Amino acid sequence: MLKRTTIARTTLSVAVCALFIGSYNHGINGLQYQPLEYYSGSGECALVLNGPGRTSTFDYTFNLLRGTYPPNVGGHSCITYEAINHAYLEAKKRIRVAQPKTNIWKPEELATVGELLLDISTQIAQMYGLTREEIETRLPLIDTSKTLIYDVCPPFLKDVECRAGKYRRFDGLCTNLENPTWGASLSPFARLLPPRFADGMSAPRIASSGRNLPLSRIVSRTMHPDDGFHDHAGTVMVIAWGQFMDHDYTLTATPLDPFNRNDPEECCNRPPHQKHPYCNEIHIPEDDYFYRLFNVRCMDFVRAFPSVRPGCRLGSRVPFNLLTGVLDGNTVYGVTDFHARKLRTGYGGLLRMNPVFSEYGLKDLLPLKLDIPDEGCTRPNESMFCFEAGEIRVNEQLVLACMHTLMAREHNRAAKALTQVNPHWDDETLFQESRRIVIAEIQHVTYNEFLPILLGKDVMEKFGLILQKDGHWDGYDSKVNPSVIDAFASAAFRFGHSLLPTAVERWSKAHKFIASKRLSDLIRRPYDLYRAGVIDEYFMGLMNQVAQAMDDSITQEVTNHLFKKVGAKFGMDLVSFNMQRGREFGIPSYMEFRKFCGLPGASSFEELFGSMPNETIRRYSSIFEHPDDVDLWSGGVSERPLPGSMLGPTFACVIATQFSNSRRGDRFWFELPNQPSSFTPEQLTELRKTRLARLICDNTDLIDTIQIYPMVLPDHEINPRVPCRTGILPGIDFSKWAEFPNRASQYVSNVPGQYGFLGK
Repeated sequence: MLKRTTIARTTLSVAVCALFIGSYNHGINGLQYQPLEYYSGSGECALVLNGPGRTSTFDYTFNLLRGTYPPNVGGHSCITYEAINHAYLEAKKRIRVAQPKTNIWKPEELATVGELLLDISTQIAQMYGLTREEIETRLPLIDTSKTLIYDVCPPFLKDVECRAGKYRRFDGLCTNLENPTWGASLSPFARLLPPRFADGMSAPRIASSGRNLPLSRIVSRTMHPDDGFHDHAGTVMVIAWGQFMDHDYTLTATPLDPFNRNDPEECCNRPPHQKHPYCNEIHIPEDDYFYRLFNVRCMDFVRAFPSVRPGCRLGSRVPFNLLTGVLDGNTVYGVTDFHARKLRTGYGGLLRMNPVFSEYGLKDLLPLKLDIPDEGCTRPNESMFCFEAGEIRVNEQLVLACMHTLMAREHNRAAKALTQVNPHWDDETLFQESRRIVIAEIQHVTYNEFLPILLGKDVMEKFGLILQKDGHWDGYDSKVNPSVIDAFASAAFRFGHSLLPTAVERWSKAHKFIASKRLSDLIRRPYDLYRAGVIDEYFMGLMNQVAQAMDDSITQEVTNHLFKKVGAKFGMDLVSFNMQRGREFGIPSYMEFRKFCGLPGASSFEELFGSMPNETIRRYSSIFEHPDDVDLWSGGVSERPLPGSMLGPTFACVIATQFSNSRRGDRFWFELPNQPSSFTPEQLTELRKTRLARLICDNTDLIDTIQIYPMVLPDHEINPRVPCRTGILPGIDFSKWAEFPNRASQYVSNVPGQYGFLGK
């Protein structure tokens, strides 16, 4: 806890120095004098504090000189603008804030402003002895536009003016006209519960007793061994679509090395003075059953960058998201204008592809990744290249690359169909209209096929996630923030790690097993796809291979062999990463989220009986001091699933909340009426025909029979295999997008630049 400070006297010289320093504006062109009243508005009080009078040494001396001490508002003391300016100047001595020449901010540049605000917040909290609750609920209320902070606040976080338009911005700005940064890229993760930082401000979570939590690796090896059960009808396609959705939602901003743009390779093997300041290594105990064989005692890991809140408000550390909080197909299109342009051909509304199999009459692959070719790749030689797509993790594992390829092909299929219907449309109109259609298809498959398997009908109904069968759905709520929830990103939507198979299978078009490859051999190595016809075999495998059970068992392919180098005998541990990420985010424990979701708490491990297997509870009691200490991800995957659901109640609650926010808080949601972006009733009827099975049929070469719901194992009664060429799987009739030239609407492009002041 932060200690309360008492009023103390300082020397006159220090006070006078602070008085004059505080009246300078550090602008780009050097020091410029501004009277303090310029920053403090009509009054001195930035925030009224409840309870007994509290102030800082700075306030005491400053106001003593002016003859106005003590600052008093109805018997309560307050945080002054002068104190904030003073804290700003102190922080500037320690932190060099980036000043991009354009409005395009790189994550590492934005992080410097986040570090500055965190430093100021820490100073203010210590000056005034703020409680955890005051740090979370009161400190962010201060209007920093009346302070020196305004000078370094990025324009896209303070001066965005929006106007309604037909097409989304790639960066998600202006998804909400009243709150332009809600759901936008580079914005902070949202929170369902206040964070549980050890120091109330930034330090990773510790045990409720004040002692350290068990090492992340100890939790991984004790609680999540590789038992490999299969007890449901879900196929590996559930994992494939789930990861594709995850990469539409979340990418935590962390420091990246300047060469391959991957996490710093060396935290463990560097002396303290050479380590990156964000290093937060995962320590491995001497007696580890696996890593001791290779004398490995440490795993590289870095903390996330601190974010900048809208308006550059103060508060505790919160990480930020590089992606958008709505389902907008950024896996296909990227989150910046620059990246989107790089992915396009510039004619016919088409995306760039690689026609490597054209001589065989087979469909294209994704284009080669030629810039930073080692980013996210393990290349066997310099002549082999990975793939380029809208999201940088496209090559993280081969199955994900398959999904990216599928939806890029679908975009080009839609663009060619629209060209036939509207030959007068230009490249920009064709691209944007195809993009609208593909985003609607992604939204429909996610809510109509993926979420029902994941959550079950009861949870879907409770959270309002069931799509309309006809007509428009007028459920947009401008008060709903669609930004990604921190617990969703760092824990709940990582549920799929429990489902991962040890090997990924290939099947023939006749639905016969061909071969398999270990999952660890496909991570960052998508090169199998360069063999003609193989992508179809992997899709057949995804639909025919059963996923592992949703439980606390995790395959060793990701607990011991993640990101394994070529020829190496060990890799990293994904479960340890999950634990370490949740702790450094300050994510509250599993128990706190149980209570948030309306489930009973537990003051002893015995009270958890019934919620999860008895053996799981016994193992928890062997490494954790108290149920309140169990990490959210670990507890969430260990819960018994709800009836008709793959998830336990806590993860179902967090995930359903996110998907509810993403639907209700998205001004461009495909079902909405009365928006510039709204589809006509006839177009909406066509979009509701979308099925994942149809997408696979349309965008592969050899597949001619498929089960109606590819995320569920085929069953001759409830999920039969049907021919692709059948009325059971109807396709979209693009003639409903026909537009006669004399009535064609003029497309108005977004303002150039990633962060203009006027957004679509």
